[in-house]
Amino acid sequence: MRAVVMERFGELPTVRTVPDPAPSADGVVIKVEATGLCRSDWHALMGHDPDVRLPHVPGHELAGTVAAAGRAVTRWRQGDRVTVPFVAACGRCAECASGNQQVCEHQFQPGFTAWGSFAEYVAIDHADVNLVAIPEEMDFAPAASLGCRFVTSFRAIVDQGRVRPGEWVAVHGCGGVGLSAVMIATAMGANVIAVDLSDEKLAFASRLGSVATVNAATTPNVVKAIKQITNGGAHMSMDALGHPVTCANSINNLRRRGRHVQVGLMLGDHTHPQVPMAKIIAYELEILGSHGIQAWRYPEMMQMIRAGRLKPELLVGRHYSLDEAPEALMAMDRFDGIGIGVVTRF
Repeated sequence: MRAVVMERFGELPTVRTVPDPAPSADGVVIKVEATGLCRSDWHALMGHDPDVRLPHVPGHELAGTVAAAGRAVTRWRQGDRVTVPFVAACGRCAECASGNQQVCEHQFQPGFTAWGSFAEYVAIDHADVNLVAIPEEMDFAPAASLGCRFVTSFRAIVDQGRVRPGEWVAVHGCGGVGLSAVMIATAMGANVIAVDLSDEKLAFASRLGSVATVNAATTPNVVKAIKQITNGGAHMSMDALGHPVTCANSINNLRRRGRHVQVGLMLGDHTHPQVPMAKIIAYELEILGSHGIQAWRYPEMMQMIRAGRLKPELLVGRHYSLDEAPEALMAMDRFDGIGIGVVTRF
């Protein structure tokens, strides 16, 4: 099969032919029809993830059809349209038993701990636990876009952030994660404030439902601006970018007993950001992480998509070929473009 292969960290990957994967006894091989370009893949390319071993095929947001299934797979067969959470679970550990497969003790992640979906085929283990059916009416590109940013934002807003109608929600960073969060929080009935450095991205956030925007490049004090808009601070705030400044702003713009959810990865030089611990204690703030979503939580989100309350297809940006993916991946540190880039031509 053809695949994007990383040979050295920080250098342009190449597209070349590698052996086709085979399914494990409880796994499947998926023919990839679409795979998203995510900043997490850029972090892997830069060597920020200790789980990545070279040579490596990145890619973790995927959708396609089952090409082959292992002998122990009972729920899936050849031709099924499927996607998969980027955190794939073992199905046997204590966290899986409690329903928290997104923090599985023995998780594997295609594109990080195993070869991923920037390829014609990808192998996924423990298929009965991890695969999610794609509705026939959903195209593969928006289905692939669900796999990391959209579903992580769904869990961050709905499960971790516990957003309720009428609350103020601040979203710091309007890339794929942030724009997904704007759409989802709006669908949950919240009043959303979008924060970014780009007027173009902020205008798009407004079209997705944000009731106010803050351009951090031209606003002297982002925290003060948000507190003025909300008359005291956000009930829930999310760092969708992953930077010490956006993390600090997200915590500091909360009202008392507010909830901060960290979704943007803090890797490399940003692994240990400073946080205002005295304020966290005094205001009884909640500091939460959000790491993917369980396969069993997809149905509620899919129902909202079918009802038209969520429209992930609006977040799909440029379509790429597999040959264009290496250059696009290298450029992801520049945060160019709007929405989620997707490889759809292999």
